[in-house]
Amino acid sequence: MKRLAVILLAITMISCSQKVEKTPNPFFEEWTTPYGVPPFDLIKSYHYEPAFERAMSLHSEEIAAIIAQTEEPTFENTVAAMDRSGRMLSDVANIFSMICAAETNDELQELEGIIMPKLSAHSDAILMNEELFKRIKVVYDTRLSRDLDADQIRLTEKIYDDFVRSGALLDAEKKEQLKQINEQLSALSVKFGSNILAENNDYVMYLEDKDVAQLPTSLKDSSREKAKELGKEDKYAFTLHKPSLLPFLTFSPDRKAREEIYRAYLNRGNNNNKYDNKQIINDMIRLRTDKAHLLGYNSYAEYVVSDQMASTPKAVYTLLDEIWTPAIESAKAELADMERLFKDDFTEEGYKFESWDWWYYAEKVRQQKYSLNEEVIRSYFSLDNTRHGIFNLANRLFGITFRPVSVPVYHNEVSAYEVLDKDESHLGILYFDFHPRAGKGQGAWCGYYREQRYEEDGTRTAPIVSIVCNFTRPTESTPSLLTLDEVTTLFHEFGHALHFLFTDVRYNGLIGVEGDFVELPSQIMENWALTPEMLRSYATHYRTGEVIREQFINRIQKSALFNQGFNTTELVASALSDMDIHSTTKYEPIDVDGYEYNALYEKRGMLSQIEPRYHYTYFAHIFSGGYSAGYYFYIWAEVLDKDAFEAFRETGDLFDRRTAQALRTEILSKGGSRDGMSLYKAFRGAAPNKTAMLKARGLWKEPEVDSTTTIKDMSISDMLKRKREHNNEEI
Repeated sequence: MKRLAVILLAITMISCSQKVEKTPNPFFEEWTTPYGVPPFDLIKSYHYEPAFERAMSLHSEEIAAIIAQTEEPTFENTVAAMDRSGRMLSDVANIFSMICAAETNDELQELEGIIMPKLSAHSDAILMNEELFKRIKVVYDTRLSRDLDADQIRLTEKIYDDFVRSGALLDAEKKEQLKQINEQLSALSVKFGSNILAENNDYVMYLEDKDVAQLPTSLKDSSREKAKELGKEDKYAFTLHKPSLLPFLTFSPDRKAREEIYRAYLNRGNNNNKYDNKQIINDMIRLRTDKAHLLGYNSYAEYVVSDQMASTPKAVYTLLDEIWTPAIESAKAELADMERLFKDDFTEEGYKFESWDWWYYAEKVRQQKYSLNEEVIRSYFSLDNTRHGIFNLANRLFGITFRPVSVPVYHNEVSAYEVLDKDESHLGILYFDFHPRAGKGQGAWCGYYREQRYEEDGTRTAPIVSIVCNFTRPTESTPSLLTLDEVTTLFHEFGHALHFLFTDVRYNGLIGVEGDFVELPSQIMENWALTPEMLRSYATHYRTGEVIREQFINRIQKSALFNQGFNTTELVASALSDMDIHSTTKYEPIDVDGYEYNALYEKRGMLSQIEPRYHYTYFAHIFSGGYSAGYYFYIWAEVLDKDAFEAFRETGDLFDRRTAQALRTEILSKGGSRDGMSLYKAFRGAAPNKTAMLKARGLWKEPEVDSTTTIKDMSISDMLKRKREHNNEEI
């Protein structure tokens, strides 16, 4: 079932060798912590393995008890009992996965290799258990003739489908093959992620005073402090973590240094060393293809997408391919603007604009066209101000409030808040962990230490949620200041947090939603981040307290479509790469670099000056995360989120409480109690319309077409054709 799959996915980063327990294991005791949060101050690395062993044993006993019943299978004694089982395992796995992602160490990384295969085997033993499946099938086959409500029917169907998708209908020989494939994939996924972490942490570029003279003061200060941390008092240290990498690419006039650090970033997992991921990728694609074939699918992409809103790879490709062409054309126009400035700097023959030049010259163009200086703008977006703005937004929309609380944390940089509902009842706990560390993965994410759930007495246990980011650290002279991209990132992850906090379903198996729906709650929050109304409420200068000037607000609005060709191209490129490699119907050894190059640059005409957002060798989303054959989720959900935000615009009030309540009631609280399209239509009253997404990316102007056109009704190429005919202009 999906809950087990989530547990396995959650621990894509687990491990640890046997240790003699030195203190009582907190997982074996009742927690007396405030709000039942994990006692992070008591949990040690050596506690996890025995906790997993006991949790798996208890889960197996619960399953055995379901099978051993002599009564006829019913929803309550079979499906509901199955749904209630494995609670301790879920709790241990949630905590462990979050810690391994945010604060790992050598012991925890070692633990991954031990636990993952065991968990895979444990999951398969349940999902391929013939006697258990027989009982579930009896309830499934008779579900419509039983006295079951909509949630109970939905849960029965989801559990049955999860068993089938996990091999319950296979014969004994094929089940054994699938078990072996799953165990191997688990181990390879762990190794892939560990290799990326090592490559991230191993690279440092040290520069001298003369090399950084033209960099912004805040970047010099942070790189100086990083160098001191690494024992280089007289140097400036730049790393592959985004808060260091991207500002350097944006502001450094030193082209050779830009090339060096960007190549290091692009070549992670591709250096032919002990951290190389190319063979791991080959092994995973071979195994995933074999798995798809065992389960009756032509490709792994077909297997994954069949359980999503898109339903088929063809539908995914249709959306991606139709966005691709106008995105490339938009990027070409952006490149032309930058090349004019590039040629002013490099007048001699032989110099060519390269990918490591894009950020630097894009910033020059932005300043030239919009008088929008990233470094000046950051002064209005301190991390504290932005968090305060997000809290205010949640209060205006949903009436919820946030109160700092003192609870155990896993690192002294972590802060925690109690979230109170509009009636001041307890809604959950929200942790924030904002800055890069050696033990933390790249990027930003939101997860939970405990899902919302209902106890047997009918009381609801609130969730414990955490937002983890990698934003620039404060220095001695400045607080943590965010770029506009980082601001939207924080709004995005907060949207995930709201989804977790608001989810209110009776059954654990109804918490999860389709992958291409899951980004809707997060991405819709991004729409508020840079609106004039929001900016005036939270963007204040970190030194003077001055509210952001109207001229800056106007420039931010006017530059909203700036560099969207690049942003769309690099995003869609990675989504296409993901679908391509997972659409393999017959595995043959893959030249990883050549495969990607041919698919994007030779076949589809991608600009050589743009790299995909992720190359295969460090594409953690698809090789050590939950987005294999699913990176398209972000684009698919963007159609939903932009159309959903239009519901607020249509009221004339971006903070309309009635619309926000509908969003909460029909989408955010419902979990997976209904399919994603049904949830969306209940909120919006119609299927999603592509128009708002295309406008937001600068790919389309309003043509003379029926405004009710939906995501499946009309191709983007047709709309672009009509638009050109109407406006007599090219994209």
